[in-house]
Amino acid sequence: MQALILAAGMGKRLGELTQSNTKCMVEVNGVTLIDRMLHQLERLQLTRIVVVVGYEGKKLVDYIGTLGIRTPIYYVVNPIYDRTNNIYSLGLAKRYLVQEDTLLLESDLIFEDAVLQVLLEDPRETLALVDRYESWMDGSCMKLGEGDVIEAFVPGKSVVFAESAQYYKTVNIYKFGREFARTRYVPFLEAYMKALGNNEYYEQVLRVITMLEDPEIRAKKLDGQRWYEIDDIQDLDIASSMFGLDEREQAERIQARYGGYWRYPFLLDFCYLVNPCFPPKRLMEEMKAGFEMLLTRYPSGMRVNSLLAARNFGVRQEHILVGNGAAELIKALMELLSGRCGLIRPAFEEYFRRYSGESITYVPQNEDFSYGAGDLMEFFDGKGIGNLVLINPDNPSGNYIRKKEVLRLALWCEERRIRLVVDESFVDFAEEKDGTLIEEPVMERHRNLVIIKSVSKSYGVPGLRLGVLVSADEELVADMKKAAPIWNINSFGEFYMQIAEKYKKDYEDGLERFKELRKEFADGLGEIPGLRVVPSQANYLLVELTNGMAAKELTEILLHRHHILIKDLTAKPQMNGRQFVRVAVRSREDNRELTEALRQNVL
Repeated sequence: MQALILAAGMGKRLGELTQSNTKCMVEVNGVTLIDRMLHQLERLQLTRIVVVVGYEGKKLVDYIGTLGIRTPIYYVVNPIYDRTNNIYSLGLAKRYLVQEDTLLLESDLIFEDAVLQVLLEDPRETLALVDRYESWMDGSCMKLGEGDVIEAFVPGKSVVFAESAQYYKTVNIYKFGREFARTRYVPFLEAYMKALGNNEYYEQVLRVITMLEDPEIRAKKLDGQRWYEIDDIQDLDIASSMFGLDEREQAERIQARYGGYWRYPFLLDFCYLVNPCFPPKRLMEEMKAGFEMLLTRYPSGMRVNSLLAARNFGVRQEHILVGNGAAELIKALMELLSGRCGLIRPAFEEYFRRYSGESITYVPQNEDFSYGAGDLMEFFDGKGIGNLVLINPDNPSGNYIRKKEVLRLALWCEERRIRLVVDESFVDFAEEKDGTLIEEPVMERHRNLVIIKSVSKSYGVPGLRLGVLVSADEELVADMKKAAPIWNINSFGEFYMQIAEKYKKDYEDGLERFKELRKEFADGLGEIPGLRVVPSQANYLLVELTNGMAAKELTEILLHRHHILIKDLTAKPQMNGRQFVRVAVRSREDNRELTEALRQNVL
């Protein structure tokens, strides 16, 4: 068997990275694409490797000569690479295709070794490697039937996005049997080029062949093996977090992205916190139905969106502010506050990062980091604070103070002219029903009270970036509204608030299902020797490693071996050297997958 690599293109979308280099000479973590690919092919003990070059061809040939590849390499030159597409490059190398079985690859790919093994271990002679279609993918797709029959070959420009669940994306790696190339592919390639010219793509030939009664070529599906096609700097950035890294580096790179994990379809995210039981399918269908309108129309301004939020949460419009996620509101509020601020740790670090004034911190002195209203009043009494921030349930401990006790704390603060900020982003997950403080009578009685709630986290819609701030301190709310952009949320967020009230019963039912999931998940983790699960009333669990294993090591192992992302809490100084991780509560299936991975790796 031989390999044939198409490497004549210019790679214009990579900008300055390909101004004087061909695309396959772009580096991923210090190793060029062509270096990586050639060494992967070298291990297969092929008879030869054929490389079609064009743009910066001499530079590429000279570079390959420095790589120490022992497999014989032959070059085919495309002199008009700037006026042709890859069908012409492959046509120039057609004489090689008919001589023996061939692995056909495009040079802008990066993949793990298992990708090639999938093709080689399959006894079928002619295969097109495919993977499940994802929304961010470009290029040709396929629809498959039983037995991996290619029912339709869909060019990128003809993709029907409403049918995307039926699609498989071509990986642009093929295995061509010699007879297939001799009797099918090369004759059709020649005819196609004669009829339509040189500015086409070689996949179009396959599209024609699949229309035959017996096209011979079948699809080969990947099953979690990692690969990436690098067309632009965003692709390059993502590939750099997936390949050529050790466990530590990979964990650091992926965690530093703070989301966007839909570009990592293999990744199971237990780090970021959402509601696995909401929204329901019907709500999402209603959002989809309005997509075109929402995409092409301006959202309403601050006043209207405050009105919508006021209706949903049952408070006056003057008492509520909508934010682009709770993070925007936290930043604006903490920068507005003055005086000494009372804070609690361990907790969500955004409050600490955003407050530049003097602060004093309470750290619970027990193994679960638990505390009550009385503990806070005793610690902060006489400390001269003007503000107190409480996250309830707390993050990452899941500690919860019941509503009655929080109101007692609010009264204590009011008597001392302390502004009490309560972040209740996770309160709906608590066992106590109706634990929220967002009620107009509560606001009116405690004008020193400011409530922040992340709609994204509670309602499972983090992509919408919605949060609310509620307070009867109308001057504070008005000042924050003035400081915010008039369009600080988009039309999708506004429409969600418009329809959310219809799904209130679905939300309540989802919360009950969630509580069952949390208990089942916590019980399962608690059965694993070496783990201690801290009781939680939030949508996450704080887990201590008690067998001497480092949290950082476990995080890296789960990501590298199982593609599971959890939150390593080593960096929080309040842990005092104890090893903790935080895991989100997800679906039953996902929770069981993480539980089993932990069972295998907690030593």
